[in-house]
Amino acid sequence: MPASIQHESGNIFRVRISGVLRQAELKEVQAIAAREIGRLGTIKLLFVLEDFEGWERDKAWGDLEFYMAHDKDIEKIAIIGEPMWRDHGMAFAGAGIRKAAVQFFSPAQSTEARAWLSEADQPF
Repeated sequence: MPASIQHESGNIFRVRISGVLRQAELKEVQAIAAREIGRLGTIKLLFVLEDFEGWERDKAWGDLEFYMAHDKDIEKIAIIGEPMWRDHGMAFAGAGIRKAAVQFFSPAQSTEARAWLSEADQPF
């Protein structure tokens, strides 16, 4: 399966994406994330892009239902991927417009990505 979600530790979930991400696969991942949010309250997401080729062309990418329902329930998003996907990945994750902090890391920085996700948020 090109997209899957798996519990990593605590409230951190790893979303693994390879090949071309299809809307239907993302919906399945979102459904599992929504169930875990219901169970845990809030979650942190670690997206791992492996052999990623981009997103399928589909008009449904503008569907913001999950974002609108769960933006407040996602504490942080870390994305691990090749640098060529940085800008698109950050935009897709809603960096700068969502409540959650979003950071992009190269594959060599996977330890740093996990450490960043595990850090407690600092009050302003």
